[in-house]
Amino acid sequence: MDSRTYYYARVSSREQNLDRQIAAFKALGAEDRDIVTDKDSGKDLERAGYQALKNAMLRRGDTLVIKSLDRLSRNKSDIKNELQFFKDSGIRLKVLDLPTTMTELPAGQEWVFEMVNNILIEVLGTIAEQERATIKKRQAEGIETAKAKGKKLGRPAITFPENWNEVYSAWKAEEISAKAAMERTGTKRTSFYKLVSLTENKKTIK
Repeated sequence: MDSRTYYYARVSSREQNLDRQIAAFKALGAEDRDIVTDKDSGKDLERAGYQALKNAMLRRGDTLVIKSLDRLSRNKSDIKNELQFFKDSGIRLKVLDLPTTMTELPAGQEWVFEMVNNILIEVLGTIAEQERATIKKRQAEGIETAKAKGKKLGRPAITFPENWNEVYSAWKAEEISAKAAMERTGTKRTSFYKLVSLTENKKTIK
């Protein structure tokens, strides 16, 4: 199976815009079908789009492109764990905002890049955590203000199409393609794989 490149964009809330990240991906030749997005906090990794990437889409030899390291998470420990996961899984992670001038080093000096990369991850991970703390404080203040004004908060949950179980079973049995499954369920690529991830996580929990 040929390797593929996927792109992941994330913002922390539905009010924020994904356009800047998506524009950076499309400048690299990305197609809509290969871009997965989340509008969810970076406090942890339990995001439908990201979990769909890890559990249902990415395979060994694939590449995942993100705009900046904190799009994975704003938790330094999580960032390190995810980097290790991609390394162990044979998945290349490309971070657009990380400098790449040191990637072409003479043979035997790869340790220099590894050392610099580790330092960058440590520094950027710490910055991401600090930014997360600031964001959390601002969100709390915003929520209190919204409540005081009587606004309803929260987001609509993703729903399963009525024929989901039937179509999902046919897709898992390789009786139909993913594209056909999306057409039958009336879902887009990101939503389809989010539902796949939710379905398979439920089975794992059981």
